[in-house]
Amino acid sequence: MNPTERRALAGLASLYVFRMLGLFMVLPVLTVYGTGYQHSTPALLGFALGAYGLSQALLQMPMGTLSDRLGRKPVIYIGLLLFALGSVVAAQTDSVYGLIAGRVLQGCGAIAAATMALVADLTRDENRGKAMAVIGASIGVAFMLAVIIGPALAGAGGLSAIFWVTAVMALVGILIVWRLVPTPPPGERHIGVRRGNFRKLLQSPGTWKLVGGVFFSHLLLTSLFVPLPLLLVDRLGLPSAEHWRLYGPLMAGAFLIMLPLMRMAERSGRVPQALGLGLLGLGAGSLALLPGFGGAAMIALLAVFFIAFNLLEALLPAQLTRAAPPEARGAATGLYATLQFLGTFAGGSLGGDLFGHGGASAVAVMGFVVLLLWALLWWLLRDHSPQTQAG
Repeated sequence: MNPTERRALAGLASLYVFRMLGLFMVLPVLTVYGTGYQHSTPALLGFALGAYGLSQALLQMPMGTLSDRLGRKPVIYIGLLLFALGSVVAAQTDSVYGLIAGRVLQGCGAIAAATMALVADLTRDENRGKAMAVIGASIGVAFMLAVIIGPALAGAGGLSAIFWVTAVMALVGILIVWRLVPTPPPGERHIGVRRGNFRKLLQSPGTWKLVGGVFFSHLLLTSLFVPLPLLLVDRLGLPSAEHWRLYGPLMAGAFLIMLPLMRMAERSGRVPQALGLGLLGLGAGSLALLPGFGGAAMIALLAVFFIAFNLLEALLPAQLTRAAPPEARGAATGLYATLQFLGTFAGGSLGGDLFGHGGASAVAVMGFVVLLLWALLWWLLRDHSPQTQAG
């Protein structure tokens, strides 16, 4: 990579770490500490967990397309300000409905599409896969740090402490984009999306294979974290404020194992096979929720789940941006982010409702059903591998 690409990637990867850290920190603690909010129920807490994804899903496509017209940076600035405002609302409430409102407002800062498109704008085609892998890895780093820091912060100051820190991180993100990230040259700012290109993108089976993958993976992740914090207390006897002692080594090990797997897949041209293995690996999360698994077996299954999730986070967006025409990149990443956050919303809402009625086992059964649906999608699109579409 040349100096401009390295500078852009360092800035945007840092932005992803700061922004996603704020989002992920609530995952391992919301269903534990959320019981202290007025009017809270498992279903409402699950909805609060996924509510962020609903507004994100509704706005990713418009914001991504707007970034094609107005430029990436202005859209990113606006989105980060909205995210900070939603964090403040969530930090000041003592009602589950106020928590939901804050999470929805956080989600209005829908900048994932514009950010991924900016990465693509600032890197050459031969380096774009590396850049997206670094961005995906930065999300993995944010997730690893979040599940360590989130429980510690919540133990010290409750959920409000997490939301205040998240608001500050959003403002730091604005400084990062302003000072560290180059502005794309005028030739890289595409004026609108040609309908034919975007229609071709929507008609591509490879596109739906990729965006379907991110939908299902985030559905499974969010639904897992509805019962998991409570199960760690019940099965492992681990107080919620000390969950970081488990998540820290678990996530560090999973991340270190994921990195060589990602590199091997990219270098050997076996990305479709690696994506399939990631699909299977996510099934370990559902197994971990079943009553028969506790102690070391539960921890091992969670490790497999996190390896698979981080691998998918690194590979899926890189493949999509290779397949998308440059002038529709913002819209393509908008579609990707829309399905990603729809998965977050569906996982939180369905997971909370099922957990309230049938416990962790009901959430596990839902996970197996989701995996079967995902496998069916892959089978239907088996002749349309992501690499074929990218080429």
